[in-house]
Amino acid sequence: MNPLRQLSDYGQSWWIDNLSRDMLRNGELERRWRQDGLRGVTSNPAIFHKAIAAGSAYDEQIHRLFAEGKSVHEVYEEVVTTDVRDACDVLRPLHDRSEGLHGFVSLEVSPHLAYDAEASIREAHHLRAKVGRPNLYIKIPGTEAGIHAIETLLFDGVSVNITLLFAIDVYEAVAEAYLRALERRLAEGRSLTEVSSVASFFLSRIDNLVDRALHAKIQTENGVGAEPRPQDLLGRTAIANAKLAYQRFLHITDSDRWRRLAERGARPQQLVWASTSTKNPKYSDVMYVEPLIGRNTVNTLPDVTLAAYADHGKARAGTVEEGVDEAAEVLSGLERLGIDLEGVTNQLQREGVQKFIEPYDALLDLIAAKRG
Repeated sequence: MNPLRQLSDYGQSWWIDNLSRDMLRNGELERRWRQDGLRGVTSNPAIFHKAIAAGSAYDEQIHRLFAEGKSVHEVYEEVVTTDVRDACDVLRPLHDRSEGLHGFVSLEVSPHLAYDAEASIREAHHLRAKVGRPNLYIKIPGTEAGIHAIETLLFDGVSVNITLLFAIDVYEAVAEAYLRALERRLAEGRSLTEVSSVASFFLSRIDNLVDRALHAKIQTENGVGAEPRPQDLLGRTAIANAKLAYQRFLHITDSDRWRRLAERGARPQQLVWASTSTKNPKYSDVMYVEPLIGRNTVNTLPDVTLAAYADHGKARAGTVEEGVDEAAEVLSGLERLGIDLEGVTNQLQREGVQKFIEPYDALLDLIAAKRG
């Protein structure tokens, strides 16, 4: 049994964290969803930078657009929306067959707008119109400004993938924005089936930063005789955080408030596990996949994790609901050791915005260089 296809048997979708023109031209993307059960695609500037730098697949379009007098930013938009539109078309049969539940492709607004709600709203509408496909997710980060933009966009009927989520309380604010947007649509007689949203939790980055703090505890006197022992918590924070976030999701979808919306056709705001490549070689290369399988979840798999899971991953139903008490103990253990998880998640979101900006600017520089 294909372990990738098994995920869907247990209620989880998997998306590929990659997109390139070669994948579209050689049929890889279509093969992935028809044979392996792929249900979506995520893109970002780093992915596009890698694709454009890898060969000449984009050169003809870039040179033609510059010859037409387009600016660097206009060329960027044309290039990325072409790939996203084509990917939407490849996955459109899946989207239609699932009645709008699957087959989405994600495209992010400029990361420079992470703290500007109104500009994010304008760009999201612009990109949605430019792609012109119903199975498009616009990616908006879960900053304070982003959450304001999210509610407005969802009310307007723009489907949104909320990114850069690290903290459970921020996830709850995002979920509240989704509920409010749906309730506002319902009050105005608008359809609830035409809008969708997912909330993307980033995983490996949490362990990277928390493990650094734990190692510092181990190497100092502060770690001597500590309870719990810092070494016992290494590599456990991200999974624990995700499991507890999923418990909040279950609480929301079990509420009367949600049931009233679901009866009118609303879809759950699925939790997406992002940043799932294992950074520490001492850890399992499928550590962010196997423990987080559950209903109404999505796992975004970069190529390295996808290959590892396809080779030796093991799927089991409902692993995301296992060990919830232990997950709570991990987070409380961090608190007892003096590790401020709220401070960690705030830092990661700030750094995450910057880590999106850098490849975005590098992508524009790469396109500008091709003008010569």
